[in-house]
Amino acid sequence: MTDTLLNHRAEGPASAPPLLLGPSLGTSYALWDAVAPELSITHRVVRWDLPGHGGSPAGAIGPGATVGDLAALVLTLADALGVERFAYAGVSLGGAVGLHLAAHHPERVSSLAVICSSAHFNGAGPWEERAALVRREGLAQLAESADSRWFTPGFTVPGLVRDQRDADPDAYAACCDALAAFDLRDRLPEISVPTLLIAGREDRATPPAHLREIADAVPGATLVELPGAAHLAPAQCPEAVLTALRAHFGTGARRGMAIRRDVLGDTHVDRAQSRQTPFTARFQDFISRYAWGEIWTDETLSRRERSMITLTALVAHGHYDELAMHVRAARRNGLTPDEIGAVLLQTAVYCGVPAANSAFATAQRVLAEEETERDGDPGRS
Repeated sequence: MTDTLLNHRAEGPASAPPLLLGPSLGTSYALWDAVAPELSITHRVVRWDLPGHGGSPAGAIGPGATVGDLAALVLTLADALGVERFAYAGVSLGGAVGLHLAAHHPERVSSLAVICSSAHFNGAGPWEERAALVRREGLAQLAESADSRWFTPGFTVPGLVRDQRDADPDAYAACCDALAAFDLRDRLPEISVPTLLIAGREDRATPPAHLREIADAVPGATLVELPGAAHLAPAQCPEAVLTALRAHFGTGARRGMAIRRDVLGDTHVDRAQSRQTPFTARFQDFISRYAWGEIWTDETLSRRERSMITLTALVAHGHYDELAMHVRAARRNGLTPDEIGAVLLQTAVYCGVPAANSAFATAQRVLAEEETERDGDPGRS
């Protein structure tokens, strides 16, 4: 398998949702250097190299290769990593791989972002000519023109140009064969996963019209156009690309809000949101994404166990207002008053008697309020 397994780099927590990142023709996974570390805060990011690019073996594909062949290599990589279903983002040829996966293997793809790419690449002729040129003369000539094809005037990323120069000519030509044969336009309406299209307004290789064509055909797709971006948008405009990808793949905040409501109750969450201001908005988003969207969703511990840990930590630090909130949460998570009392009694040993004394007073008040509310509601008796 090492002869065909794509070279890759994995970043982020192993328990986080997987996100695969595909490169453009002529580049390595370094294309994602300015974006992947940020995405890895919330995802298990796996970026991979095309055959003959970066560290991937050149022999993984040969003449007459197809985008389907490249997609099969990506699935082999996912299988080797134990990843059954994943989000996917790709640039240019990497984006074409994503479209193929979403159309032909929808059970493997949870959501898709296609960046500066197309459902077809202007016919076979130009790519057949480029493949013949590279097989005959190598990649030096293409490396000389890389900046003008990839970026707006005056911008460059020397490492990516070096990737172009150092790629294996035969593998690069085989990737050109794949682009020559690629046309997925008739399958676009079948794509059912959430799909984001990102176009660079200055992209001459795959102009925005190519992305609009995909957006018009894929049900529910979203299109974002980036001013000032050319073909390799993640390298030239990383912040804009990152913002779009976070919004598209950022299920943590939505999932976290659902868990937050389950544990704390609608009344508390609604009250917290009603008090939200522009000053506190980012903090509220942080709580939903991180505390509730990542920690409380981890099934390694039950919610009961998490409530016990949280009660102890709040007592230890003297956060009694938060303790009151989490006593209510503990009851929602199934702890009995006796179990809550047992947790607080243990804090007397490890956090100190004065801290436990205040904690018992807070918990007793909350439990008494709960009893009063229950007695006043005949439907709960």
